[in-house]
Amino acid sequence: MPHLIKKPMSLARHLCVAASALTLMACATATPYQPASTPGGFDGFSQQMIENDRARITFGGNSLTKRETVENYLLYRAAEMAVERGFETFTLQERDVEQNTRVQVSPGSSFGRGFGYDPYFGYSFYNPRRGWSRAYPYSRFGGFSRGRGFGYSAFYDPFYDPFFDDIDVREITKYRATSEVVFGRDIGSQNPNTFKAREVLKNLSSAITYPEEKS
Repeated sequence: MPHLIKKPMSLARHLCVAASALTLMACATATPYQPASTPGGFDGFSQQMIENDRARITFGGNSLTKRETVENYLLYRAAEMAVERGFETFTLQERDVEQNTRVQVSPGSSFGRGFGYDPYFGYSFYNPRRGWSRAYPYSRFGGFSRGRGFGYSAFYDPFYDPFFDDIDVREITKYRATSEVVFGRDIGSQNPNTFKAREVLKNLSSAITYPEEKS
């Protein structure tokens, strides 16, 4: 019985994989304490003043940033803003931590819910209920034939995968903390969601990582 032969990776594909690896290495650090590139982004903090003593603050991190870090950075930013505006305390209201999870196929492709297709590698994914996500030329499976049930080709092998060693599928989770913050001066408040700004800055300073300075 003839078999399909797995072809070696082309030079272009090698270069693409190498570039992807270098990109991943460059990004292989947790998000530092820095302004986000866009409001609400997963690469730093952002804020929007609502009233003179009220703001909405967000801190989003990449997949290497722990949930605890995201929450601490939001607290630290709230404390900074309180001190900058001459307040002594801040109170968190409507606090929420969003978890953003997706599945990534590397190198070079990712997909979210369900199953996807990598246009570069020509790689599909199989769901027992839905079948292949689209035409899968390497599976040697004929698919459905209308009126005839399953149609198998002469070379059917449901477990054959020419990119078995080339594709890595993994789950990626990113966190983003958001809260409305009310600034105040009542340092004697008994509200458990009210924090003394200067004490927060002092106690969390050792846990804050800033971006590396570019030479």
